[in-house]
Amino acid sequence: MSKEPVAVVGVGQTKHVAARRDVSIAGLVREAARRAMDDAELTWADIDAVVIGKAPDFFEGVMMPELYLADALGAVGKPMLRVHTAGSVGGSTALVAANLVAARVHGTVLTLAFEKQSESNAMWGLSLPIPFQQPLLAGAGGFFAPHIRAYMRRSGAPETVGALVAYKDRRNALKNPYAHLHEHDITLDKVMASPMLWDPIRYSETCPSSDGACAMILTDRAGAARAPRRPAWMLGGAMRSEPTLFAGKDFVSPQAGQDCAADVYRQAGITDPRREIDGAEIYVPFSWYEPMWLENLGFAGEGEGWKLTEAGVTELDGDLPVNMSGGVLSTNPIGASGMIRFAEAALQVRGQAGEHQVDGARRVLGHAYGGGSQFFSMWLVGAEPPDS
Repeated sequence: MSKEPVAVVGVGQTKHVAARRDVSIAGLVREAARRAMDDAELTWADIDAVVIGKAPDFFEGVMMPELYLADALGAVGKPMLRVHTAGSVGGSTALVAANLVAARVHGTVLTLAFEKQSESNAMWGLSLPIPFQQPLLAGAGGFFAPHIRAYMRRSGAPETVGALVAYKDRRNALKNPYAHLHEHDITLDKVMASPMLWDPIRYSETCPSSDGACAMILTDRAGAARAPRRPAWMLGGAMRSEPTLFAGKDFVSPQAGQDCAADVYRQAGITDPRREIDGAEIYVPFSWYEPMWLENLGFAGEGEGWKLTEAGVTELDGDLPVNMSGGVLSTNPIGASGMIRFAEAALQVRGQAGEHQVDGARRVLGHAYGGGSQFFSMWLVGAEPPDS
């Protein structure tokens, strides 16, 4: 039996900020869910199941929060699943929900991811002691900085590439009302003059810590036919993982990321992603990961990703716009960051991305990664259903 086509008919986000002190976690997630349902013109009664995801529970110190969030999300008496794959969880949560629809287990599913970082400290929560050696890492940047240096050595990329990415994404964020950082006075010189945090990562080349939530309504072909607005159709989706450490692991271009992208392209019939995909929302928490992931995802050859960035190809008006919404560099509620990438891809092909809309976007990639570059989740969405 063939899979049921999966459509995105509702998208909702909160305004992402450093601290949402006006709402509890329950209020935060309900805000995003209500906006998604309003977009789809559905009620709680129309939802068959809820799939929720977030990053590690110790980020807020609330263990198994899904248990007390069921009421806020209209899930009492309905199936509710929790997903956790570190930073990629927003993407993998959406894929679990999509698979429930594709398998005809449920007709319409609410999927949601969140983080309320203001109620904890993710920077030090990620500074875990490593067995049998000095705990010299400080946050995720301390872990990823050496891998960026390795990429620079291998590719010959100039030191300015990271600043170019940050400058682009922060300008894109000014066109996105939901983005956390709106730096109206941003300049390339300001990015390059910002303090060095983890060599070669500067302060302005890093993501913020955000409170926020993102939700989507996924449904089958019948549900899409009733939708008030154009849906986005899932053309391919996949998850892959690999150990954090193993002999021969390539931290610059992990095999799991390559395999995940290849599977998505196979499902969608994509043979030349650089030419056949109109834009990409890529998980870039540190600016240098844009050129690195461009290579990992097959948009550029090995050592060539930084050249696309430097040539302006990834600008909002470029041949392959990347992080049109401002990306993780501008908004980072960790548990929701991957789902925001997926949701923003859907908004693009629905023509609902507002000022950061890419003209004529028909196929857009959403991408997330997590842990020590060990978890990957991706989907490709299109303006037309997969069998059209």
